[in-house]
Amino acid sequence: MKGTIQRVVKASVEVDGQVISTIGRGICVLVGIHKNDTEKDKEYLTRKLLSIRLWEDEKGRRWSRSVTDMQYEILCVSQFTLYYYLKGNKPDFHAAMPGAQSQEFYYSFLDMLRRQYDPSKIKDGQFGAMMQVHIQNDGPVTLDLESPTLRQLLNDQEKKPEDGKKGTVSSPDSEVA
Repeated sequence: MKGTIQRVVKASVEVDGQVISTIGRGICVLVGIHKNDTEKDKEYLTRKLLSIRLWEDEKGRRWSRSVTDMQYEILCVSQFTLYYYLKGNKPDFHAAMPGAQSQEFYYSFLDMLRRQYDPSKIKDGQFGAMMQVHIQNDGPVTLDLESPTLRQLLNDQEKKPEDGKKGTVSSPDSEVA
């Protein structure tokens, strides 16, 4: 799983000209789901989103307070395009989890966030819709997170390459065991 986190003063999601979600201070997270993601990936991203320290404390020390410490909101937006590969100049999204499976995975991720934090502070867009995401960055602060499960699998595959080719992966979309 990937999460592109932006610290925001405010953010909202609009679908067909209607605002469907809005938050004040907090984080807006673009969420990508890889076809090989598991429960462990959800747990990792949930834990990190709730604990990553992006704000200063009352003494002015930067990077000291999390979204939960500050009681801020989280706006999640599903975005399969985070798992792309370029084939020439055209993006290929085969590494992203397929639609129906991804939708179920995404909603269970949101449920996990809501169980571990104040459910009223977790908002989201509309899965599968064309959305306009309005973000007023704070800082700006933007960070990319990726769950280690997939990274470790890809690293392991590179260390034990097929066909005796040292340090290569057969293709960016190859199956990971």
